[in-house]
Amino acid sequence: MGTWQRLVHFGGASLLGSGGAAALLRGSRALVCRRQLSGADSETLKERRAQIMARGLPKQKPIEGVKQVIVVASGKGGVGKSTTAVNLALALAANDSSKAIGLLDVDVYGPSIPKMMNLKGNPELSQSNLMRPLLNYGIACMSMGFLVEETAPVVWRGLMVMSAIEKLLRQVDWGQLDYLVVDMPPGTGDVQLSVSQNIPISGAVIVSTPQDIALMDAHKGAEMFRKVHVPVLGLIQNMSVFQCPNCKHKTHIFGADGARKLAQTLDLDVLGDIPLHLSIREASDTGQPIVYSQPESDELIPGLEALLVSHCTEDPGRELWKHSLHQACLRDSHLEVLRAGAAHSSQNKEHAFQR
Repeated sequence: MGTWQRLVHFGGASLLGSGGAAALLRGSRALVCRRQLSGADSETLKERRAQIMARGLPKQKPIEGVKQVIVVASGKGGVGKSTTAVNLALALAANDSSKAIGLLDVDVYGPSIPKMMNLKGNPELSQSNLMRPLLNYGIACMSMGFLVEETAPVVWRGLMVMSAIEKLLRQVDWGQLDYLVVDMPPGTGDVQLSVSQNIPISGAVIVSTPQDIALMDAHKGAEMFRKVHVPVLGLIQNMSVFQCPNCKHKTHIFGADGARKLAQTLDLDVLGDIPLHLSIREASDTGQPIVYSQPESDELIPGLEALLVSHCTEDPGRELWKHSLHQACLRDSHLEVLRAGAAHSSQNKEHAFQR
């Protein structure tokens, strides 16, 4: 029996030439390595890998002059995320007129903030060559929509988009802000990752309709923020119910309580329900958001409650504060105070900031 025949016979394998022998040796070494990496050694290797991966991550640097950053996100587009972000910013200003609020639109491909905030024009440059936000309704706003024509599509690849995001984060003169509300694009891609890893974020608000298709992506959005260690303040269920203006019958067009079920799965709070109502849509399309234009609207109350609750990020006892504010908003007397405060704030700021 020849040498190779004996090797095949006694080894119990079909080896073709010396390459087969080398493969057998490599397999044996891999088996030994796997055995050696069991237990503590395996954990050490995982820690080492984590350290190497962390070296490549950008270090978070606060936006100059900004105390708190709240991001408003959604997995799915078209669920009312930008409408929620705009009204959140205005609700924060209405709740405490001493607070300075900013609104940053990082949806490069589909910016909505300029139209919703009734703003047009190019930002001016400061002496330090930073862009100055445009102002309306007492809110400082910055968006890609101020830098391109309204009907011009942004046809950019990833590197150009990331460069634009870097400029929106670092080359804007915000002055001194208590809160910066960031309107994120839909999805869980490069922009979301870049924003989350480059600046410290106080909390994220996830917006979704009760529809299963939207909730699937909202789930992914919440998990993404958890992976990058951004606290999720809770979910807002938008377009929760439609009430017929004639017969007052309520219809759950997109399903009932879908966001509540998802919140239970994720162990999150539902910050509130915003109804599907004509006045909310019209107010946004005309550039007069409902928190500003109709502070006494009955349709505003569920949304206002949710928006005001979601701002409590300064207090270390955020959960307790959030619960207390939620309970306070349920009392009719407090709602009347909020309504009056919102109306008073809107009247005072209209003359100063209307363009």
